[in-house]
Amino acid sequence: MRSALLAACLLAASPAFAADGTLVLYTSQPNTDAQQTVDAFMADNPGVKVEWVRDGTPKIMAKLRAEIEAGAPQPDLLLIADVVTMQGLKQEGRLMAYPEADLSAFADAQSDPDKTFFSTKLITTGIVYNTKAPFVPTSWADLEKPEAKGLVAMPSPLTSGAALIHTVTLTGNLGDGWGYYEKLAANGAQASGGNGDVLKAVAGGEKLYGMIVDYMPIREKAKGAPVEFVFPAEGVSAVTEPVAILSTAKNPEAAKAFVDFVLSEKGQALASSQGYIPARDGVALPAGYPERSAIKVLSYDAAAALADETANKEMFTEAMAQ
Repeated sequence: MRSALLAACLLAASPAFAADGTLVLYTSQPNTDAQQTVDAFMADNPGVKVEWVRDGTPKIMAKLRAEIEAGAPQPDLLLIADVVTMQGLKQEGRLMAYPEADLSAFADAQSDPDKTFFSTKLITTGIVYNTKAPFVPTSWADLEKPEAKGLVAMPSPLTSGAALIHTVTLTGNLGDGWGYYEKLAANGAQASGGNGDVLKAVAGGEKLYGMIVDYMPIREKAKGAPVEFVFPAEGVSAVTEPVAILSTAKNPEAAKAFVDFVLSEKGQALASSQGYIPARDGVALPAGYPERSAIKVLSYDAAAALADETANKEMFTEAMAQ
């Protein structure tokens, strides 16, 4: 009787599923953040060994596509930049639903209602400026000013998924639509590379203004770089770094445990400590950010962005060729 009672108590204290074995993660997180996330998860789940591969989302997807074509997809999990990519994978039946995932504290998160992918962060794109810049920008329109002529850098949506979402968001919400980018081009704005290239150009003084994801200049300012970040008055675009379990996952139980961890208060506090806006309500934002309520996130249609990806890239190329 005692042994049966003990077994029942242990069962009640145990998680709904046992997480063990090897878990393969493909991620676009920066290396340091990815290592911290994996280490924290394994500390909470000592029976699991995580093997991870890190690269930019386009390269991660190219690798995964090649594996799918060969009939041997390797990852159990994806933790990548944007929901547009996840939408495409969902439409192809490549993602596993996890209906038991607890989203009760994620009222404003952009997770999939069918629970095939889950937002883990809010990474916004706003304006970075060098502290030697002639004026402090407060609006997207400020990048059109004569004082900013030839001094604006931006990541290219031809190579950056976050930049493409940013472009689609601005053209869908600003009154000028694609005319906004035509005005930027006429003012000498340059688009190339990724967010890291923008930060380097603005911090180094080669450019004095730029469009960039929030955490990069906020981190660098804390290290002494001569940069400031602005959330423009009209609002910002955002990607949410979703996590998803592949339908071909070899270790789905450990994958579910990983999803639970990154969505948990502990996992979200880790994201905040890394300098990101946590997707979970009630978790404090990192130093250097305004109150969550002060950050206006502009809307965009991820499904439409996926369907119109080629057209949007063509329109961007045309607009910037002024």
